[in-house]
Amino acid sequence: MSSRTIIELRKQPGCAHRKGAAAGCGRTTPGATQGGCCFDGARNALLPISDAAHIVHGPIGCSGTSWDTRGSRSSSSILYRVGMTTDLSDLDLTLGRGDDLLIDAVGQAVSRFHPGAVFVYLTCIPSMAGVDIESVARRAQLRWQVPVIPVDCGGFYGNKNFGQRIAGDALFRHVIGTREPDPVDARMGAAVGRVHDVNLIGEWNVGGEFWNVAPLFDELGLRLLCVLSGDSRFRDVQTMHRAEANMLVCSKALQGLARDLEGVYGTPFFEGSFYGAPATSQALRAFASLLNDSDLAARTERIIEREEASVQIALASVRPRLQGKRALIFSGGFKSWSTVSALQYLGVEVVATGIEKSTDEDVVRIRELLGPNARLIDNNDQETILRAVAESRADVLVAGDRYIYPSLKATIPFLDLDHVREIGYAGYKGQIEFGRRLVAAIEHPAWNLVRRDPPWERRANRRAVA
Repeated sequence: MSSRTIIELRKQPGCAHRKGAAAGCGRTTPGATQGGCCFDGARNALLPISDAAHIVHGPIGCSGTSWDTRGSRSSSSILYRVGMTTDLSDLDLTLGRGDDLLIDAVGQAVSRFHPGAVFVYLTCIPSMAGVDIESVARRAQLRWQVPVIPVDCGGFYGNKNFGQRIAGDALFRHVIGTREPDPVDARMGAAVGRVHDVNLIGEWNVGGEFWNVAPLFDELGLRLLCVLSGDSRFRDVQTMHRAEANMLVCSKALQGLARDLEGVYGTPFFEGSFYGAPATSQALRAFASLLNDSDLAARTERIIEREEASVQIALASVRPRLQGKRALIFSGGFKSWSTVSALQYLGVEVVATGIEKSTDEDVVRIRELLGPNARLIDNNDQETILRAVAESRADVLVAGDRYIYPSLKATIPFLDLDHVREIGYAGYKGQIEFGRRLVAAIEHPAWNLVRRDPPWERRANRRAVA
């Protein structure tokens, strides 16, 4: 990737509040890669493309320390769970045989796994050595007769969000628009009338959570050309240019891809979330509005009414047990505000939320939900988080898995919201599961035991009273 391309990607506004030549959210600052480097972000964004081979061109540590860090699930191929690397060494670079190693690695992946495509990720060391990854990818594709997609994502380019932006740019330049969608299934058309093709951008299917929502799309006649990239196939990504509307679900870093699709192919998009029943309903309504289909809008309202009623019934025994409870969220990104909505729907008061990886637009949404005096935490230090829980008198900490053991040691109930979890919280079913898990975390009988004085102290206290 040329320096000009990197500069242009950094200039892309990551949200509505950043505009102009220096508006991008991908600028590199000291400590910016603490939460994940550029390579980590690019590979995490593309890894759930499940029928592709993903080869890391660099030292083995780049692959070994970061592989499979998102709990995305697939309904078919599990090739994406196979770690592949060229294991580049100093000697390989010195002798100039890195390019041949990568081409041979592509050949091994093709002959052994027969992937739909091969993604090759350029990491720091070969990037600093000046490897032209696009040229090598073209040679490998010509030799092995399979699509080889170059992802130039040296870790020192920037942070994790910038890596996801690079991943979106790679898909737009090398993949999207290279295949036409399959014909619409006649049975689907007969059931709903007009079928609309749509995409979801930034939906990772963590814990299989999008499978909670997918049946609703089928029922509404919204054909998902591609869910980028949870449970997706390479052939799905190729057809994204034919969608009538896109929903940007998670990553603001992929907003550049949504804008490219709008600018080149005229595909409008909106931003939304499937976390919480209200957010899910709002997303479905947004699709109907953007597609300007009155029949779809009417059917959407009927489905929303049915699903929200079922959620109310399922949560009838849960809500009273959560009334008056207080929660602190530390997740960052879009979960910093989407989870607020899901908790408030359950009657839980959100006393503070983390904004470590949130954009300016995320912060605006948080303040809309919590008020202008909302407590926002941008320090991921464990001691700071636990102190905030104590000061706010929170009943539960909802956060990523790095905070599990510190919170449990501090006798603070904990609910895991990390992207490596095996439980899905999206959609109407996810709202029900979220409520039940929250009750289980807060009411676990262990808390009554660990918060009591130990027996020897109770005996000493009784003797002192006597």
